[in-house]
Amino acid sequence: MEPQNTALVLPAFSLAGPEETTALGRRLAAVLRPGDLVLLSGELGAGKTTLTRGLGEGLGVRGAVTSPTFVIARVHPPLGDGPALVHVDAYRLGGGLDAMEDLDLDVSLTDSVVVVEWGEGKVEELTEDRLLIRIDRATGGTATALDPAAGAADDADPRLVTITAYGARWQDDPAAGAALLNLREA
Repeated sequence: MEPQNTALVLPAFSLAGPEETTALGRRLAAVLRPGDLVLLSGELGAGKTTLTRGLGEGLGVRGAVTSPTFVIARVHPPLGDGPALVHVDAYRLGGGLDAMEDLDLDVSLTDSVVVVEWGEGKVEELTEDRLLIRIDRATGGTATALDPAAGAADDADPRLVTITAYGARWQDDPAAGAALLNLREA
């Protein structure tokens, strides 16, 4: 499937820190439905997992949402009638979609909300309908794998969030587009 080139780029907005990032994830959960693909992009420590944690809270899934860096993917089943959350970290996967075939994401996509951290440029071919959420630190500080505490003081730094929506799911449905615009409101 060839990725769609047209995109709806929403106005960028800022978040004051981890609490607002988590809250954004909870609001995003209300907009998503089974089959939705969300790609998260941003430097190390920008808040990708924090956003996904809020998304898991909003979807009402089982288990703590933590970074799947070392296990590559985690499935969080729903506690109720909602969709499961499939949380993937593609940071260590360099082969794009071919390297991700063993994860069976194409099977999970239809009945789950799939979030792929570091997925930009790797999994767009899964579906034309997707969101790309870019989170940038306003000051450029990052935590490192060798010294995570180095970025801890920067956790409260503002983040700049840009959401780009691809495909008919987001562009042809005025209610879906409006819901995305409303994500900016706390």
